[in-house]
Amino acid sequence: MELMAPCHFGLEAVLKRELMDLGLEILKTEDGRITFGGGEDAIVKANIHLRTTERILLKVGEFQAESFEELFEKTLDLPWEDFIPKDGKFWVAKAASVKSKLFSPSDIQSIMKKAIVERLKRVYHLSWFPETGSSYPIRVSLMKDIVTVGIDTSGVSLHKRGYRQMTVKAPITETLASALLLLTPWHADRILVDPFCGSGTFPIEAAMIAANMAPGMNREFLAQKWENLIPFDLWKRAREQARDEVKMPEKTDIQGYDIDAEALKAARANAKLAGVENLIHLQQRPVKELRHARPYGFIIANPPYGERLEEKENLRVIYRELGESFARLDRWSMYLITSYEEAEKDIGRKADKNRKIYNGMIKAYYYQFLGPKPPRRAAAETTD
Repeated sequence: MELMAPCHFGLEAVLKRELMDLGLEILKTEDGRITFGGGEDAIVKANIHLRTTERILLKVGEFQAESFEELFEKTLDLPWEDFIPKDGKFWVAKAASVKSKLFSPSDIQSIMKKAIVERLKRVYHLSWFPETGSSYPIRVSLMKDIVTVGIDTSGVSLHKRGYRQMTVKAPITETLASALLLLTPWHADRILVDPFCGSGTFPIEAAMIAANMAPGMNREFLAQKWENLIPFDLWKRAREQARDEVKMPEKTDIQGYDIDAEALKAARANAKLAGVENLIHLQQRPVKELRHARPYGFIIANPPYGERLEEKENLRVIYRELGESFARLDRWSMYLITSYEEAEKDIGRKADKNRKIYNGMIKAYYYQFLGPKPPRRAAAETTD
């Protein structure tokens, strides 16, 4: 089977590495999507283990269509009966079009649904479908008139790990937080501090990485009910294996600060639900009081962007204080995602690297201020 994993634009390399670490075969890398191959176990493994994709799609087909007639006929030609049983509930849940002659999502959805119904009528010799069985939501993307069709195996987006019951304003998604963490050289025996932790997403995702905790091992997926395609035992075995692979580190230095007491209350509740509360230290503290005695640590943060009026007035002060605190730390690195254009100026240092990343609909930059690598001997002592 061909499977597709969408991701944030610019973070394809991180997802590709994750897939390769799982032993899955990469078939194609495109902007915002990676196609990979595998059997039923690949669907199970990808849903349970991948940290940086929003969902796993089972690819039904790909074709070119420049008219609605062509869209209907080529959708009709796809082997829908290989995926959707007689009683299956199916609909075109989402259609997205970029630089294509067909651009109306509602028309694309309607025409494709009619074509699928027509195909299944012929195959199953039915004039009406009960749709009382499992759900098979179809997602379609058109890019330069190429139509790519997939069935969503995940259901609720994979960024919903199940631990974030409490949230705050302007949160970062779990998948984006993980991808940004995996872009850094941080690992479990190094210091990590988020001075704007909000509901705790960066520290919690870091702790889950440190404990080798599969992000999807405690949640449900739509494809668990697809008994025509995936034996339920596969899910059960994969979850048991994921739980066996969790290794809680004896010691971590993962910290989250925020000035908002309610945000920290949410972070503590979320960390407990994630099962990592003992790996994280959370504290009410302003960024100007950021201190740490040890060298070679990491700051990673999603600071205020100034999108809301009340933030705008304090923005320069916040970034200046962040820059001053960072300058006092001994040989540290700092990674920030923000849309604030004056970030480098107010921090007082030009980033060594930056990359454009969309946080939701907001165009942001991932600024990377790189500190020196620890000497090997120091690194060995840190792990003792």
